[in-house]
Amino acid sequence: MIDYRPMIALGDFLRLNARRFPDRPCFVRGDGGSLTYADANSRVNRLADALAARGVTRGTRLAILAVDGCEYYEVLLASLKLGATYVPLNNRLKDGEVATLLGRAAPKALFVSSRYVATARRVAPGVPGLDLLVHLDGTELTPYGDLLATGADVEPCVPVADTDIVGLFTSGTTGLPKGALQSHGMVKSLLSIQEVEYEWLPGEFRYTASPAFHIAGQAMVLGHIKRGYTTLILPQFDPASTLRWMDRSGGLTGCFMVPTMIRRVLDLPGAGDADFSAFRSVLYGGAPMPPGLLHEAMDTFGCRFVQAFGASTEGGLQTVLTSADHERAVAGETHLLGSIGRPAAGVELRLVDAADDDVPVGEVGEIITRSDAVMSGYLEMPEESAKALKDGWFRAGDLARRDAEGFYYLAGRSKDMIIRGGENIYPVEIETVIADCAGVASVAVVGRPDAHWGETVVAYVTLHDGAAITPADIRRRCLDTLAKYKVPETVTVLPEMPLNASGKILKRELRRLAPSPA
Repeated sequence: MIDYRPMIALGDFLRLNARRFPDRPCFVRGDGGSLTYADANSRVNRLADALAARGVTRGTRLAILAVDGCEYYEVLLASLKLGATYVPLNNRLKDGEVATLLGRAAPKALFVSSRYVATARRVAPGVPGLDLLVHLDGTELTPYGDLLATGADVEPCVPVADTDIVGLFTSGTTGLPKGALQSHGMVKSLLSIQEVEYEWLPGEFRYTASPAFHIAGQAMVLGHIKRGYTTLILPQFDPASTLRWMDRSGGLTGCFMVPTMIRRVLDLPGAGDADFSAFRSVLYGGAPMPPGLLHEAMDTFGCRFVQAFGASTEGGLQTVLTSADHERAVAGETHLLGSIGRPAAGVELRLVDAADDDVPVGEVGEIITRSDAVMSGYLEMPEESAKALKDGWFRAGDLARRDAEGFYYLAGRSKDMIIRGGENIYPVEIETVIADCAGVASVAVVGRPDAHWGETVVAYVTLHDGAAITPADIRRRCLDTLAKYKVPETVTVLPEMPLNASGKILKRELRRLAPSPA
């Protein structure tokens, strides 16, 4: 029996729709197998009960290092019902990066898929308090199926407040790892904004190509569950599989993809011959969308397009370019294809100068926003939290200008972040690795525009006199230390770095040396 609470918690949405639509598929796997809402709720309850018996309580942290799967989302949903905090780890990281993040997050349990069992064995002994290792899709460590079998199908009765932290998103890319603290209230607000802005329709069957370790992937799937939708779950994005499901015979009504994924689907043989008549909408974001690619996608898929922009891990959804805006662009107002849209529902957005004064229309300023879909701060980093949430306004360092009609256009990123295929890359992490190479005198990493990835990583170095190290040596060191997507495409040796009067490297000058490849 469920205790009365004066609010609906995130963990309640699955339970409520298991009552409303018990036989409706909640998750559909790539092989066509499915899990109904009733079955999914039962499995989540059993997992929650089994975890509670092992000491998982409100606020306990549960880390996940895995490819996408129904089990991944069951762990997230069980943590919501228990009031625990999930810690999704980027599954492309190296062992050392994983160990650093686990040490920072201090989880009680780590859930891994088969690909990462060896990593779990190597890093777990160095993480204090980590006493449960669960194999999501196999028989090593503590098998997930065995854990599930020990739990009872009973609804947890855990009071959860909107201020409780539901997600801890860690990143080791800016020196010390930062954990963005996401509250139940923040995520609930983000789901509500999605419902208003994403133009979903009743009875959808949707897919999000954003991986489950990204807030975009999680928020999409939680939004589907809140609406009682069916979600396609694939282990990772595969363009051929995605195209098959997008075809009328597959039954998908919509999906979320970053521009590079859309490009890969369009490049498939037969993409132009597929039947997209049942397909309703594409939601895209995460990286710049070349106008030519957008035109091609709209012509091929013949559906509505909606662009979402925001520092979603920390600041939620910030702006939206609606399907009506896309239609205006196709009808002749092509400048709108370069816009990130207008502020999302419930979001107050300003462009400010260095003194936090509003800039005039047409001038570039820093984007700052406030809404209920903003993080609570960074884990144990009060100074960083105060800087990011100054006076209640969230700032990620993005720069933009606004036109007279209220549309916003990105002008750059003040923090020099590189976005490659939807992945955020911070140059300082790569620069630290390269600077540690014997013979390197100075280093700077910047992004280079790329038609496929949006941006790629390039590095510039100066060397000490007589240094024997080569660009190939530096790339090998990066490959040994960093996730592959962070490794520079090229390393260029310069006789000297461009410097300003105070001796700081002028990255804008280096970007001029890194034009788009022909």
